[in-house]
Amino acid sequence: MNLIVVESPTKARTLSRFLGKDYVIEATMGHIKDLPKSKLGVDVEKNFKPDYLVVKSKDKSIKEIKERALKSKIIYLATDPDREGEAIAKHVEEVLHLNGQFSISKDRFRRIVFHEITKEAVEEAIKNPMKVNNDLVNAQIARRVLDRLVGYKLSPLLWKKVRRGLSAGRVQTVTVRLIVEREREIEAFKPQEYWEIFVELARQSKRVKEQESKRFIVKLIKIDSKKADINNKKDADKVVSDLKMSDYKVADVVKREVRKNPYPPFTTSTMTQSAARFFRWSAKRTMSIAQRLYEEGLITYHRTDSTNLSESSLKSVRAFIESKFGKNYLPDTPRYYKTKSKVAQEAHEAIRPTNVRVQSPVTLRAIGSLSEPKAHSSRRQETGANHQSQDTRRLYELIWKRFVSCQMEASVYDETKIDVLALHKDEGKLINYFLRASGQIMKFDGWKAVWGGKINEDNPLPDVNKEEPLKLIKVDPQQKFTEPPPRFGEASLVRELEKLGIGRPSTYAPIISTIQVRNYVEKVEGKFHPTPIGNAVNDFLINNFPSVFEYSFTASMEEDLDNVANGSREWTTMMKEFYPPFEKKLDGIEENAKRVKIEVEKTGRKCPSCKTGDLVIRIGRFGKFVSCSRFPECTYREKYLEKIGVKCEECGKGDVIVKKTKTGRKFYGCSRYPKCNWASWRKPRTEGQEQLTT
Repeated sequence: MNLIVVESPTKARTLSRFLGKDYVIEATMGHIKDLPKSKLGVDVEKNFKPDYLVVKSKDKSIKEIKERALKSKIIYLATDPDREGEAIAKHVEEVLHLNGQFSISKDRFRRIVFHEITKEAVEEAIKNPMKVNNDLVNAQIARRVLDRLVGYKLSPLLWKKVRRGLSAGRVQTVTVRLIVEREREIEAFKPQEYWEIFVELARQSKRVKEQESKRFIVKLIKIDSKKADINNKKDADKVVSDLKMSDYKVADVVKREVRKNPYPPFTTSTMTQSAARFFRWSAKRTMSIAQRLYEEGLITYHRTDSTNLSESSLKSVRAFIESKFGKNYLPDTPRYYKTKSKVAQEAHEAIRPTNVRVQSPVTLRAIGSLSEPKAHSSRRQETGANHQSQDTRRLYELIWKRFVSCQMEASVYDETKIDVLALHKDEGKLINYFLRASGQIMKFDGWKAVWGGKINEDNPLPDVNKEEPLKLIKVDPQQKFTEPPPRFGEASLVRELEKLGIGRPSTYAPIISTIQVRNYVEKVEGKFHPTPIGNAVNDFLINNFPSVFEYSFTASMEEDLDNVANGSREWTTMMKEFYPPFEKKLDGIEENAKRVKIEVEKTGRKCPSCKTGDLVIRIGRFGKFVSCSRFPECTYREKYLEKIGVKCEECGKGDVIVKKTKTGRKFYGCSRYPKCNWASWRKPRTEGQEQLTT
């Protein structure tokens, strides 16, 4: 008998479906060793040696693994193919190979790595076992030690200088900084007026019906040789007046064929961004569902920077495309995508289905049992099982479409660009107004066939000729104002972190989740806003530790960790360069920095207890609450109810308020709970407003 050790029971069940009686599978249930919670756990005097201890809650799992290991000929360490998985494999080996009463010889251990949980992949891995990769283990140690040093040392400082109970993180602080700085850009933004001028034209024709069908709209782009920058109504009125009195003709017609290639297969970043755009999912939600899909053997490993695809998967998908769509949808050769990330390992693949012929995971009844945060029951609410099963199907189908389409022919369009010249004489001076219309008509859908793309023939531009005179129908001036940069949503925040080189695929979801759980930022209608606590913590840390939380420095630390992973850098050297100046700075700040005040939001109500103070909104460990501004002199407090301006659709008496589950997911409930137990994941529709999924 042989033992295979994995992280999760789901992964164990999937492996047991196709491995024979010669193998038993046990799950560690995650990490079995970690740094202690009650102390630093890093000996800074002895080369930053980490004090990894066995996690108490994993005693039962470890006991079962030990019992199986003693009866096994070979122990296969089949944890995930990344730094965390490598560290778990190392810790299992350490726990089983002890000096003393319980010991298993090291020559009985085999490290096996596979990027998809299929029979073929696992059998191939078993045939080609390896040793635990100590470089990857060291990279995990380095990240864990680095984050512990920053968090453990800075958190007590925040308690003294800002407020008790706060915590800091190396990457999370930089992420909060992005959101705070974007909010301040928005606050400082001053809108600038500008005008866009559109002109509706038609071909010359005596027949009214024919003239109607040949109408098209052009936009003013240049006045004489300069760009048409119109910044006030006076100038706009002058241009409109001139255009109404101008003669129009076609200056040029350019027609060309445009080919649009498909997008690359998913990486972790692009998958979370797409799920946020299509489904409005958080990165945490997307990664949780992807984890289950991977463990069920449906997709390849979901934490990856690589867009590489295996030759076998390319052969399989090309055969599928030809049989499903036809030869004209299949390029002559496979499409290969260049990985943007400098650290992506070519051995890793992009995220793709393990079997391209499975277009939807409709047979996966087990997935329906996934746990889902539950609001109070409602006749209108889907059950957690159905909701989760639907989410699983949606993400799988998104991954499937992206993979199949990436190997299909380009979609082809006929693009037409019509340049129009409007000539106006003003007191003997000739003014040239240049206007333009452009449009595309799809003539071959190509890869868009997978996404339901249709041949588009709506509102094509008329077939006009150069120098052809045109008839003016109307001039349409539109006043507009420049807009501030948009707040970050899930997709744009992940994209910005990736662009700056901050974090890695495995860290995006926990980072974004953590800064919300700690109430440093909050999500309002899908966009991140900093809270008063977030502003205070950001200002204190950035002002006092500017180099530690600089974007470029954080990115360089990620590169150092990657270099540790590939064996080109010693992790202890990295710590020796970082920690001494950080510790020195820390001592100086603790002694000299002033305490930071957290701004509070006033409610406009007087305190009913002391009659003197104002009621203000504060943020505690469990979210917002209302208290007296004279605290601690006055200890009055009450619950904070975030109303959305809608009455409960079940009882009609209570207000619909925003609530949160223990995991931080937002839902809507009645303010009269428990008298009324109505709740919903969906925001109720207000007058004149579409219903949105939160």
